[in-house]
Amino acid sequence: MAERGLVNALSLIADVPDYPKPGILFKDITPLLADGPAFGLVVDALANSITSLPQKIDALVAIESRGFILGGALCRALNTGFVTVRKPGKLPRDVHRKDYQLEYGFDALEMHRGLLTKGKVVVIVDDVLATGGTVLACQELVDMSGAKTAAHLFLLEISQLNGREAIQRAKPGIEVISLLRA
Repeated sequence: MAERGLVNALSLIADVPDYPKPGILFKDITPLLADGPAFGLVVDALANSITSLPQKIDALVAIESRGFILGGALCRALNTGFVTVRKPGKLPRDVHRKDYQLEYGFDALEMHRGLLTKGKVVVIVDDVLATGGTVLACQELVDMSGAKTAAHLFLLEISQLNGREAIQRAKPGIEVISLLRA
């Protein structure tokens, strides 16, 4: 019964064609977020994915902006730390920075220095796994800090864009977890 509820919750994710550019099929999670019980089921399922990992997790590293929504809810559910990875110029102190290529352009990510240290174990969280470019840039920020990544966690994976394979080639041994594959 709970599995059916999760499937129904995930069915609230809407497709938006040609956003933000022609040819891109954007996966809009806002209808799911707007439904409290459905969002709760998703947070519980994501939290269960993390608690089943063999390592104790010290923090979740969430990617701006929708990753913050999932990451914040998960941190509360798991009683763990929360580290933000943001677009350039949004963090007030010294940062690690990584430039990277998206499926439709270029961007950069930044993370405060000193929040993660050697020996800390993290899970990187984002809403959608597409080509893997964003999460791999985030992974490089975690690597710069000396922390270790136990898993990459996503609400949705767009399988045809091969992001899982890109992560596994770049970082073999790090688990990739997605609640839904489209």
